[in-house]
Amino acid sequence: MVNPVLLANAASMALTDEDTRRKLGWTLAAVLSPVILLIAFFCALGSGAADHNTSAVELCFYGGTLPASTPEEYRVCIEEMRASFAQLDTAIHAVNEMTEDGMSLDDIRVKAFFYALYFGAESHGDAPSFADCFVTYEERTRTVTVTNEDGDEEEQEETYTAAIPIENLAQIYQNIRAAMGVEVTAEQQGSADSIYNLIRYGSASGGSGFAGSDVPFIGADGFCSPVGENWRSIVTSEFGNRIDPITGQRDGHSGMDLAVPAGTTIRAALPGTVTAAKYHYSYGYYVMIDHGNGLATLYAHNSQLLVLAGQAVEAGDVISLSGSTGRVTGPHLHFEVRVNGTRTNPRGYLP
Repeated sequence: MVNPVLLANAASMALTDEDTRRKLGWTLAAVLSPVILLIAFFCALGSGAADHNTSAVELCFYGGTLPASTPEEYRVCIEEMRASFAQLDTAIHAVNEMTEDGMSLDDIRVKAFFYALYFGAESHGDAPSFADCFVTYEERTRTVTVTNEDGDEEEQEETYTAAIPIENLAQIYQNIRAAMGVEVTAEQQGSADSIYNLIRYGSASGGSGFAGSDVPFIGADGFCSPVGENWRSIVTSEFGNRIDPITGQRDGHSGMDLAVPAGTTIRAALPGTVTAAKYHYSYGYYVMIDHGNGLATLYAHNSQLLVLAGQAVEAGDVISLSGSTGRVTGPHLHFEVRVNGTRTNPRGYLP
């Protein structure tokens, strides 16, 4: 077993010595468990976070030659993950062949979760079964033209299966538990998010950082800004009449648009119950929360949904990540406040 004093000293050194930070992941990898191994890796990212030659995650995602100093045990882990990623690529391609309407699986998201769950594990989960955790399958019908026995063309209906990517991470966690027999812990969720951000944005902390969005900003009446204290500086479209940015025509605007970068954390305005967490052709991926007494809020155009319908939330809870899904011209949050079903100006509520 690893000496805890030695481990504590090593961690302390990692926080103060840049060279040690970069090497610590390799040194401890051969003796630590998969979870601690992930922690060691992120310590190694410390301040030299984007070194593509020494990052285990990037070596798994991008390939490349492993450094000669890589311990054999760690080399095996990386090579096994690369082999699993190749199987995942095949499985994801098969799923995407069944998607429609321009949708597709986010292969980085799938691989990030796979890495967080299985890197350093004795055995890896089945790739096709794992990819299936990120989609739902739906039987649909369509009309096709066929040639009959007489050589004439005729229309027939056929049944086929369509794959629909799931953007709600809570549902994905449930699917992984049911299909793979693995409970995704909070630590693994955090690791998967850091891995995803590293590959997608180039930084383990994410590429969207909007100042103030990482801390709940709640007013005296208990109403929380969905994007933090600096919301006033990023309003791009007010509630009410405006020129529609897509059609160029004057039209009513049912909420307020806040220009946050994709991936910004979105927070619940008040305590309540999630009544919708799904896709809409105009709102994209959106969340609606019933706060009681006829008051409801809506958060639209998200890239990821982190809650499920029926789930209870508190003011300031993270419910989604912003994006540019649905009818949009760029990434932002469309925020609505409804009173007894009637849309009203959010400015009267925001702190």
